[in-house]
Amino acid sequence: MHCLQQAVLAVESSFELGPDQRKRTLYRLDGGSGTDENLRWLLARGYQVVGKGFSGKRANALAAHVSRWDIYDDHSWLGWVDPTFDLGRPVQVMVRRRYHKGKWKHSYYVTTLSFPSKRAFMHRYNQRGGAEIEQFRADKSGLHLSARRKRHLIAQEALILLTDLAHNLLADFHHRALIDSRFANWGLKRIVRDLLAVPGLLYFESGQLKRSELLASHPYADELIICLERYCSGHFGSNFE
Repeated sequence: MHCLQQAVLAVESSFELGPDQRKRTLYRLDGGSGTDENLRWLLARGYQVVGKGFSGKRANALAAHVSRWDIYDDHSWLGWVDPTFDLGRPVQVMVRRRYHKGKWKHSYYVTTLSFPSKRAFMHRYNQRGGAEIEQFRADKSGLHLSARRKRHLIAQEALILLTDLAHNLLADFHHRALIDSRFANWGLKRIVRDLLAVPGLLYFESGQLKRSELLASHPYADELIICLERYCSGHFGSNFE
């Protein structure tokens, strides 16, 4: 909630987003960023928004004004409602209702876009980035980020940067080497624990990787070597074996 504006400004500066570009830029936000202050600030800068509102009390109040509920899934319903708050630009507001532990729970969602249905609205909202799951949690388990700590701040920052580098290298390896293999659905933890732990040897000539061998008795060796050949041939040339 507190870092969104600074992050948006940094992205805006890096990509040189002028007013015309901002009108075509969509921010998808979960409830942690969906305060009135943040939403009003984003809309004032011209961005498009699909976001979840921060206030549970407001969600309950808005739910009382929904005139029609439509089934969304086995546990929740959706309904349009007129906004009771001003964000500086016209918005559509939708409320989600679900029954949880004997009580009705409500949340509300805000958008500057037009959608043909409530389901289409929720589908677009659910396409938001999942870095907290896809990267942070994967790095903690697969790269043991949470298990490694340095006493000095600079050392800890260096460790985090090295972890980011490892994450990016593994993401590239997954995309280029594993995508059409039996390992395509493996997560970061399993790739590190099971694939990168296969015993083997690397052979270098003049500082360049030329050949790799894996322990033939390992159950993943045959298919992994095909993945490695595809990956390394693209990076180290056709002379790789």
